Amino acid sequence: MSSKIPTLDFSREDLKPGTKYWKSTSKNIRQALEEYGCFIIDLQDKTPLDLLDQVFGSLVELFDLPTQTKMRNKYDKPLNGYVGQIPALPLHESLGIDNATSLEATRSFTGLMWPQGNKHFSECVHKYAEFAAKLDQMVTRMVFESYNVEKHYKPYIESTTYLLRVLKNSAPNNDKSNLGFVTHTDKSFTTILHQNQVNGLEMETREGERININLSSPSLFMIVAGDALMAWSNDRVWSPRHQVLVSGDTDRYSLGMFSFNNGTLQVPEELIDHQHPLMYKPFHHIGLLRFYRTDIGYKSVCPIKAYCGI
Repeated sequence: MSSKIPTLDFSREDLKPGTKYWKSTSKNIRQALEEYGCFIIDLQDKTPLDLLDQVFGSLVELFDLPTQTKMRNKYDKPLNGYVGQIPALPLHESLGIDNATSLEATRSFTGLMWPQGNKHFSECVHKYAEFAAKLDQMVTRMVFESYNVEKHYKPYIESTTYLLRVLKNSAPNNDKSNLGFVTHTDKSFTTILHQNQVNGLEMETREGERININLSSPSLFMIVAGDALMAWSNDRVWSPRHQVLVSGDTDRYSLGMFSFNNGTLQVPEELIDHQHPLMYKPFHHIGLLRFYRTDIGYKSVCPIKAYCGI
């Protein structure tokens, strides 16, 4: 079914700014984000397999720690720390590393989990965060270029930080529920999802159809548009609802790299015209997270529209 959602080849040597292939891929990215709000990247032989093996091995070690230890993962920013032990979501557990591209931040997370130190964990997770951030910046640059607003790209990236969430969905083992995570949209600008060989991600189309996503090959990475990108694009891009349903008897481990802007985001004037009148006021991205934690924010059908829609 996921053949509908485009898979783009990111392994070609000529995927460089200014080339024909770069331009055509940028156009394909824009079309996919406008139609589905997501697409799949295939890195093929450019996939850092050794690194991924190390990271997923480290995740098993992390989630095996006592719950009390994992609950030390707290941040001032909403939605960034430990999530788990929720009766309605017994199969889900996740932790967040804020500012994951900073080695210092990754080390401080590691120190909370392993006070005696775990150099291997902090180094391989930091390397993964750097790798995912590079991929995200490449995609974001292509999005800005395809809308002819590349002049806004550098200021945007300069005030962007990354939250790396590491996630585990336990195998249902005949539990009554196979819900790995509830239906939601991401609050990020962009998200990069990667997983071990166990599938479970389900994306919803604009028409409400659900598509099972096959990401079982390690070379596949899913790019998802968040609410902030939908608002920035003045509703051209779609922020898709998605959920996780797990089956089988193998635990599912996955990685979500979320980009958040520390400044104020606003619709570029180039994206406002008769067909697309301005739909959103300028908004503080981290403020969206705080708003989402309020009753009004959480219960609204579209939190971003409730937060800064016109």
